[in-house]
Order: sequence, then C-alpha cells, then structure tokens
Amino acid sequence: MHPTQTDTVKPWYTHRWPWLLMLGPALAIVAGIHTAWLAMSGQDALVVDDYYKEGKAINQDLRRDKLAASLRLHIHMRYDAAAGRLIGSISSLERPQLGTVVVRLIHPTQPDKDMRLVAQPDEHGNFSLGLPLLDRAHWHVLIESEVRDWRLHDEWAWPQQEIVDIKAG
Repeated sequence: MHPTQTDTVKPWYTHRWPWLLMLGPALAIVAGIHTAWLAMSGQDALVVDDYYKEGKAINQDLRRDKLAASLRLHIHMRYDAAAGRLIGSISSLERPQLGTVVVRLIHPTQPDKDMRLVAQPDEHGNFSLGLPLLDRAHWHVLIESEVRDWRLHDEWAWPQQEIVDIKAG
C-alpha cells in the first residue's frame, strides 16, 4: 500500500528511534566532561614538583638505611586506640640509641592526614606518644633520628596489625 497524499509524514523528531540512538553518544559526552572536571578540579598529591631533587635524595636515603642496618636498629610499637597512645621502644645491639626520634605516619592517599610525632626515648629506649584515632589504611611508617642520619621504614595495616615491628636491613 502506498501512502496517499492525505497521509502526513511525521517529522523525524517525533519518532523515538533517533532519540534512542542519540542517547548513547550524548551520555558519553556528558561522562567525558564530568571526568575532565574531576581530573582538573583536584591536585594530584602523588606527583612531586621537584622530581630531580627527589631522585638525587634516593642515594642519601640508601645511606640512611645502611647506617640503620650497621647500628642494628630495631623499633617495636603498638597502638592503644582506647588510650590514644602509640607506645614503643627503640633498641640497638651496637649501642643504646638516645636522642630525639621522629615518627612519621604517612597516609597512602591523603597527605592532609599525615602525622609527624616527636619522641624522646628514655634511657631504655621506651617512649609513648599521644595519637588520635587512625583511619583504616595501609600507613607508611618512617622513623628517623632528628638529624636524619638514619631511618627505619615499613608499612602498617591498621587495624589488622596492632603492632609495628621494624628491623633495619
């Protein structure tokens, strides 16, 4: 049957199929704009501005690790969440380790949650620090002397691990 002149042909925009076919590309464009906005609106905390200096500092960090190994440093810490305390002890087989110790707890994704704690161990190497409730994360732990001549580092999965035990070497 052929259309007669009395039949009217509807314009394309009144049919649902063109709209349905255009929906996919339109959603892809909106999603792309939203993704671009997300990428541009936040600062990338994992990128270091001065990567050259950071690269040169790697050799110095290796020297710090070697010194900690030669001193046979060992740190044992436990977190008492109820008391809000990080209780620890630092020891060395070569000689007693005295002096101020800096404990850095570095959040893996949010730099604003990083913590820098300063401890003054007693003559036996024991110390206790106030510490607020930690987020559930795989924290990077960095312990170093105040003059930064040695360091110990490891990861700490809180709250699965209540104890942090780091030996140099």
